Amino acid sequence: MILTLVLTGCSSKKDKDNRCTTAAEDDAKMQNYISANGITATKHASGIYYQIIEPGSGATPTINSTVKANYTGKFTNNTSFDGGVASFPLTGVIEGWQIGIPLIKQGGKVKLIIPPYLAYGCNDYMSIPGNSVLIFDVELLEVR
Repeated sequence: MILTLVLTGCSSKKDKDNRCTTAAEDDAKMQNYISANGITATKHASGIYYQIIEPGSGATPTINSTVKANYTGKFTNNTSFDGGVASFPLTGVIEGWQIGIPLIKQGGKVKLIIPPYLAYGCNDYMSIPGNSVLIFDVELLEVR
């Protein structure tokens, strides 16, 4: 269930079996994905890449908003790991979503390409392997 997935934060701790990738390694993975998939993306100062598909015309979410979104989460090999429609406070999701969702307004659509350090870090989390770059296609349905 993604709500569980998205509502937990990043773990930046190293465990004995897994080395954390560097920001440069993560950026190279993201750039390779963008190039291989013909995506026109913008790099945010935080390190995420995003592509605004539709800017939306409704309310703009803030970190204190509760939002309802229709989304799909994928790995860089384009395998989906989760998706659906969910409502959640932005304070309760991974940092990449806290940064990326406010880039659009209600009714908008965005593709977020999120490095591990703004998602689940270097440790495995449920079905997500450590050091995973995550791609989310998000449609912002409601802002409260």
